Amino acid sequence: MSKNYKVRYASSPNEVKYMDTKELRKEFLIKKVMHTDTIKWVYSHYDRYMTGGVVPVKKEVILKTIDPLKADYFLERRELGIINVGQTGTVSVDGKKYQLEYKEALYVGRGAKEVVFSSTSEKTPARFYLNSTPAHKIFPTKKVSQADAEIVELGAVETANARTIRKLIVNSIVETCQLQMGMTELKVGSVWNTMPAHSHDRRMEVYFYFEVPEEQAVSHFMGKPKETRHIWMTNEQAVISPPWSIHAGSGTSNYVFIWGMAGENLDYGDMDHCKITELK
Repeated sequence: MSKNYKVRYASSPNEVKYMDTKELRKEFLIKKVMHTDTIKWVYSHYDRYMTGGVVPVKKEVILKTIDPLKADYFLERRELGIINVGQTGTVSVDGKKYQLEYKEALYVGRGAKEVVFSSTSEKTPARFYLNSTPAHKIFPTKKVSQADAEIVELGAVETANARTIRKLIVNSIVETCQLQMGMTELKVGSVWNTMPAHSHDRRMEVYFYFEVPEEQAVSHFMGKPKETRHIWMTNEQAVISPPWSIHAGSGTSNYVFIWGMAGENLDYGDMDHCKITELK
């Protein structure tokens, strides 16, 4: 059984209010997501959400269960979302192979016993970003290409938040129990994501930032609308957003991020909006 995991317990707004920079980063930042030839998980007690990544280079990597799940195999009571942020790779699910190109996704339903990750080329490997949530029902495994995505254009160049949202693993495209995943791409000249900010007390969320240029960074904002904090992040890092927290960011360049959600419902539009002028 794999020991490649860390557990993060839930924190209330009252606790977070008094955290310094080091404590805040330790609690919410996932500093290293992608690992070569192994999967390392962060198991959050917010909705039992799991975040990980794998870069298969020298060998195929098999998805193994971890002790907190108390399960014979990883997906015994869980579902899994995969998005490839590297070069061409393959995910084998109980013997059936799915080839994933850059920014393509795969939903794997509860009950799949063997999931194997591999790259087409050792020199230019796949980089699989992984999210997993508990599941109470079995839904079919399904690949989602960029052409299959539901696309939404939001924001404007004038407010530095022109962006394209690609809904990949969402209930309008893929049947899931509670996992929802998609991708937001900031256009050149735009740096603000998810602005105006919002929270949704029915769901938690994880952001994974990538395509952040070298020597550039993103400042991720979190906290209650009138008690915000920030965490500086670089390329291929993730951050946990509690249900009570806003989640927004601004970069020193445009970038891309993957959002993953789980919780009470599957309604993408279920948000409690916050006016920009009321943020503190």
